[in-house]
Amino acid sequence: MGPSGCGKTTLLNCFSGLDDISKGQVTLEGTDIHQMSDKKKSEYRARRTGFVFQSYNLLPVLSAVENVEMPLLIGGVAAKEARARATTILTELGLGDRLHHRPSELSGGQQQRVSLARALVSRPAIVWADEPTGNLDQEGSLQVTELLRSLNKSYQQTIVVVTHDPEVAAKCDRTLRMVDGKFVAS
Repeated sequence: MGPSGCGKTTLLNCFSGLDDISKGQVTLEGTDIHQMSDKKKSEYRARRTGFVFQSYNLLPVLSAVENVEMPLLIGGVAAKEARARATTILTELGLGDRLHHRPSELSGGQQQRVSLARALVSRPAIVWADEPTGNLDQEGSLQVTELLRSLNKSYQQTIVVVTHDPEVAAKCDRTLRMVDGKFVAS
């Protein structure tokens, strides 16, 4: 948690292997991710992690359900199962009536929920969530936060959340505060 521009997203990208680090190591499931080749890092992220990006990163030519099923299809899940899982999670996130809408036909909050569904649909071990409630109203924010808590408990998923919202941080098991690229005492 910290103010805009303090380094939260950069830290998340370093932890996930999206950005390189200049020193130290990041160990995920017993492996230093920064010792992997780019190809191995990409494979690891595809199999074991999910991302919720601040900017959503939805493909504009695909519908909501197609955006969500894509990581499953890339991972080798059969098309029928991928569609069913994508439909289920989108419905759980209140988007059952928006399955076939493209991102441009969705509000910012709806796009954020599609992004969240895409990150969660493969039931990854680790979810990297960069401001997952940033574009949601208070009710939507509470719904997403509770869903993340539920998944953490039910599926034993590690969920790393970057936020500047004290209400979201209060629902987390542990909160680290950042200022100017450094952790500070709470």
